[in-house]
Amino acid sequence: MHPTSHYLTIHQKELHYLQWGSSQNPTVILSHGLARTSRDFDDLAKVLANDYHVIAPDMLGRGLSQWSPEPQKEYCLEFYAKLMTELADQLKIQSMRWVDTSMGGAIGMVAAAGPLKERITHLVLNDNGPQLAEAAINRIRSYAGSPASFDTVTELENYFRQVYTPYGWLSDEQWRRLAESSVRRLPDGKVTPHYDPRMVMQFTEHENDYLRWKEYDSLTCKTLVLRGENSDLLLADTAQQMTQHGPKATLVTVAGCGHAPALNVPEQIAVVSDFLR
Repeated sequence: MHPTSHYLTIHQKELHYLQWGSSQNPTVILSHGLARTSRDFDDLAKVLANDYHVIAPDMLGRGLSQWSPEPQKEYCLEFYAKLMTELADQLKIQSMRWVDTSMGGAIGMVAAAGPLKERITHLVLNDNGPQLAEAAINRIRSYAGSPASFDTVTELENYFRQVYTPYGWLSDEQWRRLAESSVRRLPDGKVTPHYDPRMVMQFTEHENDYLRWKEYDSLTCKTLVLRGENSDLLLADTAQQMTQHGPKATLVTVAGCGHAPALNVPEQIAVVSDFLR
C-alpha cells in the first residue's frame, strides 16, 4: 500500500502530509521528531493502514512543509499543537490516536492536554516525556542547528547512519530511504538535511518548552511510553515516574536502541499496534 500526498494551508502556512488507508477507519496521527520528516513512519504506516486512516504530517519547517517566516515565534510546541488542531479540524477528524517520536510526543502531550483533549484517545510517546535530559538536548541542538552538508547523497546517508545509530537496526534499504527522503540541495550544489536550521530557536526563544509535567499530569487518554534502553534523552527514572503520574502510562523498554526507537521492525510495530487496539 502506498500513501497519497496532500497539502493544506493552516494559519497561512502550507503543511504537507501523507495519507494512508481508508478515511472510513479510525484515524491515527503520526508525528515525527525534531529534525525528521513524515517518511520516518513508512513501515509503521503500511501496517496500521490495514485498520486505520493514517495521517503523517511534515511539521512546519521540515520535509515538504513551508518554513516559518517568524521562526522565533512559531517554532515552539504551542504553535505546533495549534497547527495540528487546525489540521484535524480541516480534515474533520473528531477522534484520533496519536503516535510519535521525540518532539512529536511533546506536541502530542500539549495537544492532548489542551486543544485536542477530548479528541486524542490513545497517546504513544516514543522516547519522549514531560522532562528531558539537558545534556541530550544540547547534543541534539549541536548537530540540528548547524546541519552538515555533503557533495553526494551517499555521503549524507553515511552521516545519517552515524548520527542516528541510536535508532537501532535499519536495513540498507531503510537507511537509503531515510537519506533520500531527508535531503535538500543547497545553492552551492551540496546536499543537507531537509529542514529549516532555525527551528532550534525553540530552545533559545522558548525556555523550558520541553518541561511539561503540568500537561502530562492532566492527561486522561490511554498512554504508552516507549523508551530506548540506552536513551540519553528520556532517562529511566523519568520514564518510571510517568507510570505513577497523570495517565499512569504503560512503559515498554525497547532493547538495542537509544534515542529513539525507529518503529521500523515487526516487534516494535506490534507493540504499537496492540496498544492502539
